[in-house]
Amino acid sequence: MEVSVIGSSQAQIWRTELGYRDFRFCFAKKDESSRILSRKANHVCFVGQSTRWKSSSLRFAVKSMKAEPVLASKPSSRPKSLGGSRLFVGLPLDVVSDCNTINHKRAISAGLQALKLLGVEGVEMPVWWGIVEKEANGKYEWSAYLALAEMVQKVGLKLRVSLCFHASKQPKISLPNWVIQISESQPNIFYTDRSGQHYQECLSLAVDDLAILNGKTPIQVYQEFCESFNYTFSSFLGFTITGISMGLGPDGELRYPSHHCAAKSTHGVGEFQCFDKNMLQLLKQHAEATGNPLWGLGGPHDAASYDQSPSSNNFFKDHGGSWETPYGDFFLSWYSSQLISHGNRLLSLSSSTFSDTAVSIYGKIPLMHSWNRTRSHPSELTAGFYNTVNRDGYEAVVEMFSRNSCKMILPGMDLSDEHQPLESLSSPESLIAQIRTACRKHRVEVSGENLDSRAPGGFEQIRKNSLGEKLVDSFTYQRMGAFFFSPEHFPSFTEFVRNLNQPELHCDDLPKEEEVVHRAPNLSSDSNIHMQAA
Repeated sequence: MEVSVIGSSQAQIWRTELGYRDFRFCFAKKDESSRILSRKANHVCFVGQSTRWKSSSLRFAVKSMKAEPVLASKPSSRPKSLGGSRLFVGLPLDVVSDCNTINHKRAISAGLQALKLLGVEGVEMPVWWGIVEKEANGKYEWSAYLALAEMVQKVGLKLRVSLCFHASKQPKISLPNWVIQISESQPNIFYTDRSGQHYQECLSLAVDDLAILNGKTPIQVYQEFCESFNYTFSSFLGFTITGISMGLGPDGELRYPSHHCAAKSTHGVGEFQCFDKNMLQLLKQHAEATGNPLWGLGGPHDAASYDQSPSSNNFFKDHGGSWETPYGDFFLSWYSSQLISHGNRLLSLSSSTFSDTAVSIYGKIPLMHSWNRTRSHPSELTAGFYNTVNRDGYEAVVEMFSRNSCKMILPGMDLSDEHQPLESLSSPESLIAQIRTACRKHRVEVSGENLDSRAPGGFEQIRKNSLGEKLVDSFTYQRMGAFFFSPEHFPSFTEFVRNLNQPELHCDDLPKEEEVVHRAPNLSSDSNIHMQAA
């Protein structure tokens, strides 16, 4: 098989079947960077913001393909990617529209076939609460997601599902309409910061067990949603669908939305999100129970705001900051324990709901790596992880995952210390190492993800974090879309896949120097067929 970048607007995918189909890809400049368009049969247009490759495209072709049967002594359920783990690619966040139809179906179909030819194990599909249960509690519409699962199954890929109980700003995907209507009279169902701003993209953990959704608690609503999914997709579970990721908070991650009001800077410390009525009530009860009622009147008054540095106020100062005082320990212990309890409720719910299926349950935590080189680790503290120079804040989190027999999704495996801004005192590598050490101790399997498909040296960093003794259970590359299939990116991705599958090639198999960026891997998507490129 050969993948090449060409100056025309055509791409051919030849199959090792009796027939073949032509797929034409074109790239154009549009305002929406993740749009995928299909204008006519077998013509696929991925529209992005590329200025360098307006008329360029990708060509998939097999010049001379030979198929020979190979007798396998032991059938394997895993391809030999990532040194033994599985490689997935995330589908576009808006792969299913707000009207419950598959967006750009022909383009998605062509993309799935391209991934299959590359030897990718499967794809990750985001399933949105606000789309499935849009109009009324208990009224579910699964048709588009069922059709998408059938498409994935037909191509022969596996499917991992992410249950998203949050909203998204880009692309615009809201919470269910009926939940939004409730929030108009009950804004305290959302997280709230010190200035009274509400985060309206997921419900506050403080209402988990409060009957604020038409007489039901959010936990009950989430459970009914999972039960409906379990029933509807029962024929796929354990076969096509091999994993389910439970949404745990903002962007699906187990954290507080501590950076949601940040301006252009992404390196501020963030803010504590404990000022809604229900969180303050929990804090008051905890303070009274521990004999410190005055400590329960509110969150820290001397903490920095979203975009500020740790030294701008007293709470996060490396030396003499309030975080090291008895009050600081009281508040941070309570704040983090509430988050862990929330995660435990949701992972326990998902584990019990899908206990009779042969699927793995996942939960995702964030990689809050800014200011990791300071003593106080403020970005982690505001997000809910009581991790400082004197305290391991991930032990209790990992232990909670272990207790529920869940695997952990850890993003940021494409990030390296050397490419972080010096002023942020960031160390993604140290933080990943710390979390993975805790996972090994508690025997929690790690599934990796990337954070930025444009990160310098990202592919090599993923390999470094995924092979050898650092083996991950699986890796999900985020995310399919215009940039993913662009000539700027896709050849590098195919080279990445080849290196994962064939870390050592014979010198005769290596491409010529001038062809390195154009050629694609010799891969087999079927464990019983050996494919050779002549």
